[in-house]
Amino acid sequence: MYISNIFEKVGNTPIVSISMEDNCHITLYAKLEAYNPTGSVKDRAAHYILKKLKQSKTINSDTTIIESTSGNFGVALSAYCKYHELKFIAVVDPNITLMNENLIRSSGAEIIKVTQPDKYGGYLLTRIEKINELKKDIENSYWVNQYENPLNAAAYYHTLAREICYQVDEIEYIFMGVSSGGTITGVSQKIKENYPNAKVIAVDVEGSVIFNNPPKKRFIPGIGSSMVPKILSAASIDEVVMVDEVETIDACYELLEKHSIFSGGSSGSVLAGIKKYFSQKELYQPVNVVAIFPDRGERYYDTIYNETWCKNIREKLEKERKQIVTP
Repeated sequence: MYISNIFEKVGNTPIVSISMEDNCHITLYAKLEAYNPTGSVKDRAAHYILKKLKQSKTINSDTTIIESTSGNFGVALSAYCKYHELKFIAVVDPNITLMNENLIRSSGAEIIKVTQPDKYGGYLLTRIEKINELKKDIENSYWVNQYENPLNAAAYYHTLAREICYQVDEIEYIFMGVSSGGTITGVSQKIKENYPNAKVIAVDVEGSVIFNNPPKKRFIPGIGSSMVPKILSAASIDEVVMVDEVETIDACYELLEKHSIFSGGSSGSVLAGIKKYFSQKELYQPVNVVAIFPDRGERYYDTIYNETWCKNIREKLEKERKQIVTP
């Protein structure tokens, strides 16, 4: 059957096996969400949420869609809003990559960029303040609110998680990065229904406050948060592993050089989390591990795949460590 538009071709992304040289007992299955129409896992939520909102008549052709985004969700929403002939305003911050900003603009969306850091040194809370202002000023507007909207989790429950359950015969561990919280909430619910003994491992980055760790400035968009997303209250998470942004960078290069997977920062964080988690465990028999790799590397040319940028991040983190160690 032919699909009339590329934006109806969401999901059914490939899953590939990756060898883990430092642990032969791990069979790692990577779900490659870069193969969605606009290049990330966020296509699923954009497609699902807008479709449900239109079906329920919560929005109409005159509604302005508003969302806070660090990049991928903005890219997806801008494309799907254009497809549905809806106006879209993306509220972003200086950490957005140039490519993501250009992709959002290319779909005709309006971009509003906040520049004032919030109390945690990030910009999320400032973006939400701006959205609340926009909601008051724009009469027929709808804030998607990926941090609380149950439709966000439902999108991943009904699509991504269902696919994984069909594609992998037995799931013992599943690793996911956490940011707005919708993906891990929806996926964890479905995985636990099908594999009650599977362990859901959340991967977060240093500087994120999601799991009550101390806040600090973060440089890689797409993972971590300056607040605890309310949607996470419905997630089923067994353990959390924290990685730093140098580990993220190194894992991205490992995926590219050893496995020919050109991935984004959150994918690198997930691989780094897997390596760290199992380095602290003794495995005596094979285990099946699933990893969700949310996006692709092209959007990180000016950050992770920029030698000068990486050098600066390494120096900043090393300086921070020395300050912590020095009495």
